[in-house]
Amino acid sequence: MQPSIALRMFQPTKRMMADSAAHTISQRLRTLKRIPPELIPLGIVVGIAVGFAGYSMARKLVVDKQIRLSRQNRKD
Repeated sequence: MQPSIALRMFQPTKRMMADSAAHTISQRLRTLKRIPPELIPLGIVVGIAVGFAGYSMARKLVVDKQIRLSRQNRKD
């Protein structure tokens, strides 16, 4: 008995199984060579912007005493 078409759609193909099998870190790093060189500066700028945004958000939560991080005057 064969699985229905709907169930067969979710089964991985042989090619998918071969692509994901036993990749080492060095093999995955080699795929970075396929990134176009024009996109590397963009990635650096976006990475720095995300880093600054995370720092700013964390600093705001730690320094600003006006922010309520939990409920107050809660009656149990």
